[in-house]
Amino acid sequence: MTGSIEQGVSRIHGSTHILHFLVRLPRPMETVWPALATADGLAAWFTPADVLEPRLGGAVTLRDVGSGRVTAWDVERIAEYTVEGGGRLRFHLERAGDEGSALRFTHEFRGERESEERWRARFERLIENLSRR
Repeated sequence: MTGSIEQGVSRIHGSTHILHFLVRLPRPMETVWPALATADGLAAWFTPADVLEPRLGGAVTLRDVGSGRVTAWDVERIAEYTVEGGGRLRFHLERAGDEGSALRFTHEFRGERESEERWRARFERLIENLSRR
């Protein structure tokens, strides 16, 4: 299985932007989870996590994004980070066959700092990094 990024969906509700992506990943959930839920994993494809307490309510600081809290945490399934200035980032993993995973990603934020193109480039790095494992 190879990875793929389905067309992102962008909506605006008032001053809140909401981006959704479905990313098909070439590795099982157990292999993908550390890329979404550990400081080293996030640094490899997204941004360094200077602080990441892996539990509901834990502190998180994503460099160049912001500091905040872990607002949802279900080991090997859901990691959600809500950071001041960066909004809410939700990573929801699902099984996709015997060897793959599907990542349902949502980013809610205010302002114009993020774009579908930037997230697409990040997910391409994620797929590339996972393909090497």
